[in-house]
Amino acid sequence: IRRAEELSLLRQSEDTKKKKKKDKNKEPVIEDVLNLPHSPGSLGLPASPGLYSKTMSPIYSPTSGTPDSSTLAWFGDSPLAKQNWNNLASNHPVCTPETLAEMYQPRTLVDKAKLSAGWLDSSRSLMEQRIQEEDQLLLRFKYYTFFDLNAKYDAIRINQLYEQARWAILLEEIDCTEEETFIFAALQYHICKLSLSGSQDFTPEAETDEVEAALVNLEVALEGGKSDSILEDITDIPRLADNLKLFRSKKLTLKAFKEYWFVFKDTSVSYFKNKQAEHGEPIEKLNLRGCETVPDVSVSGKKYGIKLLIPVADGMNEVHLRCDNENQYARWMAACTLASKGKTMADSSYRLEVHNILSFLKMKSRAAAPQAVSDPESMDMKPECFVAPRYSKKYKSKQLTARILEAHQNISRLSLMETKLRFIQVWQSLPEFGLTYYIVRFKGSKKDDLLGISYNRLIRIDTATGDPITTWRFSNMKQWNVNWEIRQVAIEFDQNVSIAFTCLSTDCKVVHEYIGGYIFLSTRAKDQNERLDEDLFHKLTGGWE
Repeated sequence: IRRAEELSLLRQSEDTKKKKKKDKNKEPVIEDVLNLPHSPGSLGLPASPGLYSKTMSPIYSPTSGTPDSSTLAWFGDSPLAKQNWNNLASNHPVCTPETLAEMYQPRTLVDKAKLSAGWLDSSRSLMEQRIQEEDQLLLRFKYYTFFDLNAKYDAIRINQLYEQARWAILLEEIDCTEEETFIFAALQYHICKLSLSGSQDFTPEAETDEVEAALVNLEVALEGGKSDSILEDITDIPRLADNLKLFRSKKLTLKAFKEYWFVFKDTSVSYFKNKQAEHGEPIEKLNLRGCETVPDVSVSGKKYGIKLLIPVADGMNEVHLRCDNENQYARWMAACTLASKGKTMADSSYRLEVHNILSFLKMKSRAAAPQAVSDPESMDMKPECFVAPRYSKKYKSKQLTARILEAHQNISRLSLMETKLRFIQVWQSLPEFGLTYYIVRFKGSKKDDLLGISYNRLIRIDTATGDPITTWRFSNMKQWNVNWEIRQVAIEFDQNVSIAFTCLSTDCKVVHEYIGGYIFLSTRAKDQNERLDEDLFHKLTGGWE
């Protein structure tokens, strides 16, 4: 798997183990993800150690993305060396609704914090962490920054990501709306349908000379995009100006949106009483650099909202914007998303962001002509396999089928690989995506809080309500250290902001490694060679106990 630094090993939580012991007389619930036939290890024979050395970098075929023969030699007698690697790139059959119901456990944020407590320490060997020979560990994507995801080279990586996302949705380990649930169900159904019909992920595209392709890319880059687009003056900074509705969140007040004239420029948004007042002083100017952008959308209800959580010294300011239609929403949401990362609309990714938002909204929109929906009898799989168990209780089988087929119309022409990538994109767009929770006690506080760790920020969350209290961006971090004697993590940010906390649901080393790991991953660049700087990784994530 390319970019293997995003993966790690997770020890199963005690709750899961207890449940397994209780069900040990029943058939096993989850099959092993990697169960390769005739591997020497499974036959009780010693597997050859192969030729792997940590100084070697994996090499992949530029045409098919398969591991090169020299890379495959690392695996010795393993079936992977016999070109059986594509077992990992094909998705597994859907499990029965009964099995899904057995596996499902309603989880609060505190439960999720306990699940993420078991990540192993990257700086110690398995034996040092008391892992016995027959113990089972889970191989998971730990860091939610999937760098340089490429359909040409990453068949296994994309499929394993899809499987991890699919189970997170089915077991409701991440929250999503009912509308989104049926999009995920339709995408799963389409993947199963294509897999059963023998569609392949790795059909080579029409051969294009690599040099010619590179020259075309260079030409497009030099022309500043598509040749038919009008080149704007390079000194001109793009701006958005529109009538939008605004609501400021205050406790114990009903939502009352009021219309203003909004102007978006650089990474800030200003609003005025009306268009004529634009040249005067704005009512307020909001700097969106470092803010949280949360979609608040219901396509069926024609609601296109953007929730902005803007960091201030003592917490977060919550601002709601409401757009009139999906095109306006896509432009403003894309601008807000880029501004939160410190980028302007002049950035080359702005158009792509708008396009992705519009295609996502199109998937959410129900078919205009209901009579065109396929006959429910044509669905030859149980619809309950594609949704979380609570939807199976809420709706009858025929109702589920109709909703899934309706959502399926919008994606029915996608290829197998495109569908998996679309599933991953929709998963990434969920507000809770990429957050790992831990129970902590902040210095000076008398109660426990939740700490959410994401690829670019830390969030202090109220345990009782689940609401974010304060956000701190990694980009504003000056230094962090751990006092190993009292097991306390201390972090210093810009503007003399500093925090300290002790970890209650796991060892502080796990949190320390998460922060260091994300900072390490943010240093990756496409122009670097494939070799991973393991020394830097261990320097940022290792402890000095």
